Amino acid sequence: MKPIDWKKVGKGTLFVAGNFAAAALVIGLLLWGLTSYLRSYTHHGVEESVPDIHGMVVDEAEHTLALQELKIEVIDSTYSDKVPFGTIVEQDPTPGSHVKQGRTIYVTVNASGKRQIIMPDLHDISYRQAETTLRGIGLVVDEEYDYEPSEYRDLVLDIKDEEGLSIEPGEKIAVGTKVRLVVGFGRGTEEVEVPSVIGMTYQEARSTLLNFRLTIGAVNYDEEESDTIQYVYRQIPQEGTIVIEGEPVTLRLSSDIEKAATDKGDEDEENWF
Repeated sequence: MKPIDWKKVGKGTLFVAGNFAAAALVIGLLLWGLTSYLRSYTHHGVEESVPDIHGMVVDEAEHTLALQELKIEVIDSTYSDKVPFGTIVEQDPTPGSHVKQGRTIYVTVNASGKRQIIMPDLHDISYRQAETTLRGIGLVVDEEYDYEPSEYRDLVLDIKDEEGLSIEPGEKIAVGTKVRLVVGFGRGTEEVEVPSVIGMTYQEARSTLLNFRLTIGAVNYDEEESDTIQYVYRQIPQEGTIVIEGEPVTLRLSSDIEKAATDKGDEDEENWF
């Protein structure tokens, strides 16, 4: 092959070749610069070993992670009485994992108190069904029951906490709380004197009647849709009546508390409804 006679190559050809060479050099420099920038921006090849932050509170863990340019985010909470409240019980990624700087470590924290649930209304259902429901929502049901006279056998009359206080439907209660069912055993044989529940709310009247081994019968409200508190202003049987334990007491309630003091109760029970 004959050598190129550059004297015969035109100036235009040399100009074009020079431009191509300069463009290639510029492109190469740009690509090198961009690659270097991306490696620096993404911390290419720079990794941190994730520290163990189990047992730390969030502020302490945040400071520990920040020293290694890592972040923290709480994504869940749980409850355990075996570890201090407010401390981290789980983390992701796990301790010892290698991650890039700027990575977020996701943690689960032990809540500062037990989760609260709302007590459902389990009155007048079978105690077996009530047991299943209560255990299903995280409560502990005492294996022993309190029995009270009732029109109906084996139905739940009340639910009490460990201090013997009634837990009303809609009341908040901590998961894991131990409760005891008050169960009806049918009609009794002893006579009791009916107390007055005039002026009481429904729940107050119910608790009072249970203490006298009586039950709630039909209940009628003057204002069915009222959001205000309503009070008992009439009852049948009336105060002082002698009945057999387990007898139901029919109530009528109104938001007008004055009725408890002024109502004569002359109206027959069959005309209440």
